Order: sequence, then C-alpha cells, then structure tokens
Amino acid sequence: MADDVGLTDLDKRIVDLLCRSSHGSYRQLAKELGIHPTTMIQRVKALENKGIINGYRAKVDYMKLGFDFMGLIQIYVDRDVLDIQEQIRAIPQVLAVFDVTGDCDSVAWVACRGREEFSDIVKSILTIDGVKKTNTSIILNMIKDPMDFIPEL
Repeated sequence: MADDVGLTDLDKRIVDLLCRSSHGSYRQLAKELGIHPTTMIQRVKALENKGIINGYRAKVDYMKLGFDFMGLIQIYVDRDVLDIQEQIRAIPQVLAVFDVTGDCDSVAWVACRGREEFSDIVKSILTIDGVKKTNTSIILNMIKDPMDFIPEL
C-alpha cells in the first residue's frame, strides 16, 4: 500500500531499518526484512533516486572528538538572508544553518574545540556584510541528538 509520498509498506520498513543502522551488507539487511537481496538493492536505489535517501554516514560523537563547546547563534540581518546563510554555511565549525521564523532571521548550530574558537566564529559571523547582530546560547548538554530521530512512517 502506498501513501501520499509514494512509499510502500516495504519502502517504509527499509527506511526505518536504514535509519536505525545502515551498517551491513544488502544481504544482511534483506535477511532482517525477510526479502531477497535483489529486491533490497532495487528498492534502496529507487529511494535514492527519489531523494528520500541522501547518503550514508557514521554517527559521530563530536564531544569525544574534542568539539565540546557547542552553541546556537541567532542571527539578525538587514539584507538578503539567503546570501548570508550561504556564507555562514561555508564556515567549517557550523554544523547546521536554519532559516527560521520569529525575532531572528537565521540560527546557526556551531561546534568548536573551545571558548576562544567559539568566540572567533561569533565574531566572524558579525563581520559578514548585512549581519546586524547575533544572540548566542551555549549548549550545556545534548539531551537528544538529531541523529537519533527516526521518523514514524
């Protein structure tokens, strides 16, 4: 049975399994789903072609790699927000840039190795033409990692 995004029940099961762990061969994953490996390969390729699956990567604990100073930077701009977001996106320490509603125009999630590096990133964002001001929140603890999100399909 397909729903409004064109996913069959099997597609949903494949997406769920790959969200939980994409570690393993197609044969192993197909066995877990009770399907033939060729079916698994074809379905995964179709999901990739639809843009539903956009890659595979390891879930990394940034804190254990020394990036234990994280924060959210609210960014207020007075000109083209998309251009500014692209410039912020290019900063290596930026994990994500969000286009948001509310008082600020954008939010950047930043991971740094220390307070000084974090301060430098905030100051570099403030030097971007069109950025009026920032408001920074330091992340004390991550209660739920966004990589832990598994959609209910």
